[in-house]
Amino acid sequence: MNRKTFLLAVLLGCLSMATATLAQNLEAPRSAAGPAEVITDVTQRVMELVAEANTYFDQDPDRYFEAIDQVLADLVDWRGFATAVMGDYYSRGRSLDAAGQAALKAQRDRFAVTLREGLIRSYAKGLLAFGGANMEVKGVEASPQSARIASVTQLVYGEADRVYTIRYQMGQYKDGSWRLRNLIIETINLGEIYRNQFAALASAANDDLDRVIDDWNATIAEQAEEMARD
Repeated sequence: MNRKTFLLAVLLGCLSMATATLAQNLEAPRSAAGPAEVITDVTQRVMELVAEANTYFDQDPDRYFEAIDQVLADLVDWRGFATAVMGDYYSRGRSLDAAGQAALKAQRDRFAVTLREGLIRSYAKGLLAFGGANMEVKGVEASPQSARIASVTQLVYGEADRVYTIRYQMGQYKDGSWRLRNLIIETINLGEIYRNQFAALASAANDDLDRVIDDWNATIAEQAEEMARD
């Protein structure tokens, strides 16, 4: 697998985990696992599903998508993810009246459903592209600012001795569990990509958020195809 193929697969494949907990007020499941253990466990479970999917995906792709969704259920807060991706466009709701705030929350909830549908499928498909790769967690780096923030480095071994680096930025929540806050693949910060993308699309649509939400998955898929052609 060359670098372009790898990056495209991961950009598609890991976006659902990229900024899964950018929102700060999640209720995560109780767990004593540390940040490296969380990443190792999720990676192992997902890659087992990928290996198994090779035997049935062509006949029953929905079975595979549902299995991936279940593995990520404890890791991804889709409403929090949608709130974070909307960024300033959601925080502006503080200045709206009650009816405006209710409408904005309804848009956020619809966007969360849109994100979940699109990202699970692209994540699952992207994983199939490099399902045979070996992955190794190399260590954890604690943040000097807080003991509740850490970065986990994972190496992915591709073809021709190519090694790719993924950095998972983790946060520890009130119940002691560690959740993913952002993902950096090589030099690509996926959290920033989605926030910037939403802002650009909203600006182009004259702040018509319903239009952005309606077109979101199709736009992301089109841009991924453009990356593959470059």
